[in-house]
Amino acid sequence: MKTQWSLIAALVIALLTAVFAVINVNSVQVNLLFSRVSIPLILLILGCTLLGGLIVGSFGIFRQYRLQREIKRLTTQLHTLQEEHTSTVEANADVTYNATGSSSTGSTFDQDIEQPSSNPDRLSK
Repeated sequence: MKTQWSLIAALVIALLTAVFAVINVNSVQVNLLFSRVSIPLILLILGCTLLGGLIVGSFGIFRQYRLQREIKRLTTQLHTLQEEHTSTVEANADVTYNATGSSSTGSTFDQDIEQPSSNPDRLSK
């Protein structure tokens, strides 16, 4: 939706610039520091509009490039931090379990599971 409004605004500005330029067709003197040139005002207006559009567009392209570079840097940093986090979690998991495989944190999970009995009377129940 925002793109549509931007396009409509750009078209309105281009139309107003074209109407303004067509109204001003007289020749004007332009001082170019070292010489003077007489050109139609319509060419001056359209040339300046085009130059302004190129400048704004180049700033937009530069900004987009800089943001993409920042995204790439942050993505690399995120992957690095995720790998560090994973290795830290795995290292902590290795530390919390002792050699027999039971948890050293005091969990009774392994104790709650009954071991099968060799007593035949117990199996018949």
